[in-house]
Amino acid sequence: MTPVPPSPHADLSQLGLRERKKIKTRTAIREATYALVEEQGYEATTVEQIAERAEVSPSTVFRYFPTKEDIVLTDEYDSVMQDELRARPADEPWMESVRHILHRALAFSYVDSEVTRLRARLMIQVPAVRARMMESMSVTGRLLSAAIAERTGRDADDLEVRVQTMSLIGGLTEVYQYWAEHGMQDDLLGLTDRALKVLEHGLPPKKP
Repeated sequence: MTPVPPSPHADLSQLGLRERKKIKTRTAIREATYALVEEQGYEATTVEQIAERAEVSPSTVFRYFPTKEDIVLTDEYDSVMQDELRARPADEPWMESVRHILHRALAFSYVDSEVTRLRARLMIQVPAVRARMMESMSVTGRLLSAAIAERTGRDADDLEVRVQTMSLIGGLTEVYQYWAEHGMQDDLLGLTDRALKVLEHGLPPKKP
């Protein structure tokens, strides 16, 4: 397994005071939400309760997260993964670069494994969370498109770049949903590698 990397905000001392306060507030809101959802369920958890538990105002919650679903789903890792991809050797095969950053992303998820499982459970139980997740994946797709365009010398809006990007995003979405639907028993890293093999080599014939 890829060694677990530090959180993108592990060394807060390198950030300015205002940025540190923002990160701490976002973290407090998330942790309050996760705790309340575990205690009483997603539907019963209100923004007012989250604000009270996080010791902020409801308006502060909405300033950081437009919807309750965003609190559950939003993390800090997309831009970090984009930077990781840009840092890969220019002559490295594309799928090897993708495999590398996804292993890194999953290493992040292992740090917060309970949160990852909570997200997966809510995704299959709560339609609003599932819908919002699909929207958030499109944001991830735009970041990935920019990195692909830089690597290939194409424009991010090229059809080929968009197809490559959304094939990967769609495949990863299905991996996450498959994992959740099957009780989160499988190794998520192994499922991801299986999906990447299909994207790289096509669908193999079924074994007799």
